[in-house]
Amino acid sequence: MDARLDPAKYAGLSEGDAHVIRNAGGRASDDAIRSLVISYKLLGTHEFFVIHHTDCGMALFTDEIMCDLPGSSLTTATVDADGWRDVGAGPGSAAGNYVNWLTFKDLAASVIEDVQRIRSHPLVPAAIPVYGYIYDVRTGRLHEVAEATAIGRAD
Repeated sequence: MDARLDPAKYAGLSEGDAHVIRNAGGRASDDAIRSLVISYKLLGTHEFFVIHHTDCGMALFTDEIMCDLPGSSLTTATVDADGWRDVGAGPGSAAGNYVNWLTFKDLAASVIEDVQRIRSHPLVPAAIPVYGYIYDVRTGRLHEVAEATAIGRAD
């Protein structure tokens, strides 16, 4: 989702080389997995890559914060030395309490978790390998998360 990043550029892809599914945190949400299933089932994709990146904003807040902020108002929140806070006038919505925001604190662990979720999903064939990487925004390099790739190995 991060507008600073262009996956085609850092992965050396040309138009049409890959289906890139972007979301906040690069997480293996239900909707991301739905897109992966469509990609392989209807379009013939034969490998999946989970790529998270350093300096990801998803590590700067918790699920609890994201549940609470929309409860006060739907205005954009601010962050300062005391953390995230809502500055808008209500009304808000309690609907945020029912969303799995998929925040994380450990970047490599989030890649491992997402590869495991994809690998074990009943709609993902065991023959499709799932690789795990972290993109370093400072160096422009992709770093494999070996444990994730081992978990995602095809049968």
